[in-house]
Amino acid sequence: MRCADSEPATPTTPPGSTGASDAVPAQATAPPGPRTPLPATAEQGVKIVVVGGFAVGKTTMVRAVSEIRPLSTEEVMTEAGEGVDDLAGVESKTTTTVAFDFGRITLNERTVLYLFGAPGQERFWFLWDQLFAGSLGAVVLVDTRKVADSWYAVDRLEAHHTPFVVAVNRFENDPRRYGLAEIRAALNLSAHVPVLDCDARERASCKEVLLTLVDHLYHRALAQEAGV
Repeated sequence: MRCADSEPATPTTPPGSTGASDAVPAQATAPPGPRTPLPATAEQGVKIVVVGGFAVGKTTMVRAVSEIRPLSTEEVMTEAGEGVDDLAGVESKTTTTVAFDFGRITLNERTVLYLFGAPGQERFWFLWDQLFAGSLGAVVLVDTRKVADSWYAVDRLEAHHTPFVVAVNRFENDPRRYGLAEIRAALNLSAHVPVLDCDARERASCKEVLLTLVDHLYHRALAQEAGV
């Protein structure tokens, strides 16, 4: 499964298909399932954080995969962000997350996954440590046009000893087309960190990313038990 971009830009489409224009907001192409209330039997919650650079697709991902209408703290961008927020490639972006996005996925009758999307701008990075606290793991979304913007996310997660996977959100207007091995090398990732493509607008693709993270956490736990 693959996961791709950000709020207002359009991810890459398969060869031979027709891509939408960058002016079209990226939205989940398949609506989430029935938005049922939290089961009365739910007794355990696990926390996952989605983090990455500005306008990489974190809000889009939370919206696509959440079973409830997500809580979003998006605000209209103002002149205060001029010269601060890098809008290269996402010039049509008009809103931005100023605290966090929140979604929910019921895993079974007893366990619920809470999904938090972190703000991407540097001026909001002070919130990240609080969002990482108590999290089971994280997803780092990467825009290959601005790979350097992912460095801080990787650094902070490693400092917190928080397991994570890297999901590369592809954009149609990316002329470089870096491969996954190149992304791994650019971010200096350990061999055990999963790296996969993703389309942040597609619910199935986002679920694949989360399943990859869960699988990564499971194998880490087994390795720790074995003393590896």
